[in-house]
Amino acid sequence: MNLTLYVWRQKGPKDAGRLVRYEAKDVSPDMSFLEMLDLVNEGLVRKGDDPIAFDHDCREGICGMCAQVINGIPQGPQKKTTVCQLHMRHFKNGDTIYIEPLRARAFPVIRDLVVDRGSLDKIIQSGGYISAHTGGVPDGNAILIPKDDADRAMDAAECIGCGACVAACPNGSAMLFTAAKVTQLATLPQGRTEAARRVCVMTEEMLGQGFGNCGNHYECQAVCPKDIKVQFIAKLNREFIKARLK
Repeated sequence: MNLTLYVWRQKGPKDAGRLVRYEAKDVSPDMSFLEMLDLVNEGLVRKGDDPIAFDHDCREGICGMCAQVINGIPQGPQKKTTVCQLHMRHFKNGDTIYIEPLRARAFPVIRDLVVDRGSLDKIIQSGGYISAHTGGVPDGNAILIPKDDADRAMDAAECIGCGACVAACPNGSAMLFTAAKVTQLATLPQGRTEAARRVCVMTEEMLGQGFGNCGNHYECQAVCPKDIKVQFIAKLNREFIKARLK
């Protein structure tokens, strides 16, 4: 198939960016979206032009590095799918595709489609871990956990920190990301010891990094490639209120 691409090109954080038109020819329907960009880049390199810069790592839908905005939708039009797992069979011959970086104040553009998502890392560094001694593997296996709690923690742990929720939110909020990390640990007995401190410092860091507040638009859940639910935001709010009351 042959496609027309409009790709955001920006040399650096302080440079003005713009959409540049490219022709992607002889694209196989079995290619992933990133493989299609690889094909375009090979053509640019052969002509002596700068290739399109974009993030990627595992290309297996695990790391979250590949997030882009495709036709106005973070992570693309396919539900519960990362860009690297989005295949070209979901597009049609002759389609026009607009490709942009994640748009959020907390995600400055580094180059082209690459943004700095270090602000999410700083939220984790502030308190998204367990420092209390919880024993070894045998001790963990000896702690009985209700299935509902285990399922909820595993659902929250699916978050890969891609940032699509932030880019989709009109307020640029990282509440879904932060809520998933808080819920994952607060639901399990090993994480409850530090739950009150964790939710406070992570929420404060989230606001300090320039993220907005949740406006209940549900756009974050709609674009999340791992189908993280907004119910976790309610859990974060409950944990925060409990911590403040204490």
